[in-house]
Amino acid sequence: MTPLSECPKATLAAIKGVLTDIDETVSTDGRLTPEAYAALAALRQAGLLVIPVTGRPAGWCDMIARFWPVDAVVGENGAFWMWHDKNAATGAHKLRTRFIQSDAERAEDRRRLEAVRRDVLREVPGCAIASDQPYRLADLAVDFCEDVPALPAEDVGRIVEVFERHGATAKISSIHVNGWFGAYDKLTTSKTMMAELFGVDLARDAAAYVFSGDSPNDSPMFGFFPNAVGVANVAGFADRLAHKPRWITGARSGAGFVELANALIHARR
Repeated sequence: MTPLSECPKATLAAIKGVLTDIDETVSTDGRLTPEAYAALAALRQAGLLVIPVTGRPAGWCDMIARFWPVDAVVGENGAFWMWHDKNAATGAHKLRTRFIQSDAERAEDRRRLEAVRRDVLREVPGCAIASDQPYRLADLAVDFCEDVPALPAEDVGRIVEVFERHGATAKISSIHVNGWFGAYDKLTTSKTMMAELFGVDLARDAAAYVFSGDSPNDSPMFGFFPNAVGVANVAGFADRLAHKPRWITGARSGAGFVELANALIHARR
């Protein structure tokens, strides 16, 4: 992970869009700062695509797609994306949602996740179902430090083991373990979304886009994007990342995202 300050200006100037995690990448200690929100707006004003790619729930993503200065949002670790339709023929400024799985698949998966919920709460004392769970449509989020006292890494690993024992995919974020059934993640859905919504072939043009993140569930994105950027707090997860970001900011969390935004905007000038 090389300091972002050493990234060549030409590399930064060639970037066309930013895909970004939210928790502790855009946010700081669980809060969205005015500076980080302004950085999102400044990136769009500079002509870049801005797309949060998050483990947060559908209810949050509805609000983000409607009210944040973004072009789309991928939610629940790839279960869907939401965007404002800009096509006048189909109803401009209407919120749209594209799910990866069918309604029937999601209903069956919710039934299976109930068994996971019961086992996790019984087997891992101190964890809790995330407070944003009522707003989720496709996954189960288990809180290990957001609204409960932080659990040790061993207990977080036990949460993952329960999901995997049931055949679910489990990913660790900075605050939750998210689990779901289905062959998708942040990366596969981002590829599909970029192709369908923006006509971008990420397999061909990955170097023209940045992904910014901070935690283990961002590892596939770090591995795919050659100019991926980790905010400084990603260093705390370095030993748990199968793929590390190419660049790392000097500042942590939202201040690191502001650092990235400023670097991209200044390079374009």
